[in-house]
Amino acid sequence: MATERPAIRRRDPQRRIAEISAATEKVIAARGIEGLTHRAVAEEAGVPLGATTYHFATKDDLISAALQRAVDAYAAYLEDWVAQRPGLTAEQLTVLLTDVLLSCLGPQREQQVMEFELYLAALRRPALRPIADQYIELTVQALAHYADPVTATAVAAAMNGLTLRGLAGTHPPARADIEAVLRRILTPNPTLTTPDDRTEQGQQRIAP
Repeated sequence: MATERPAIRRRDPQRRIAEISAATEKVIAARGIEGLTHRAVAEEAGVPLGATTYHFATKDDLISAALQRAVDAYAAYLEDWVAQRPGLTAEQLTVLLTDVLLSCLGPQREQQVMEFELYLAALRRPALRPIADQYIELTVQALAHYADPVTATAVAAAMNGLTLRGLAGTHPPARADIEAVLRRILTPNPTLTTPDDRTEQGQQRIAP
């Protein structure tokens, strides 16, 4: 009588790739880019070393996959954030963005450090730059729901700089400091004049 053979368990390649990418993020969060190795990722993912080298031949391949995973998660977060806040005044946006930034420097610090390490890896890895570009592009697109494109770009750049300063500096910026910077960008400064204002003032001076 023939005996039944046990069913062969087939591995899902996409699931394995996702597991390795997630493990790469965890290794970078714990050890930094310098501490990233295939062996460390395999141990974190609980997979054979050969599985990591099969799907990701080089260290740069691991970094690229982790960066794309982080960007995709960020895109989903922004989409949800904007959907829950369809209309905001400049002051409301200032306060809420400050809340977000303070969270990045507090409860979400480890995640932010990992994402910045991935982002800054593009400095010496040109192949990563198209993925890194998406960080600012996604932020600007989200902020464009509340401000014009130039203002949205300025706010995105300011938040990027404030976050990096808070993560890498000795003293993170205080709420009042963050709000002051964002409020200045989002609210016109009455002490400054625009080119149109200067033209009008010049015409008034030369008028008979």
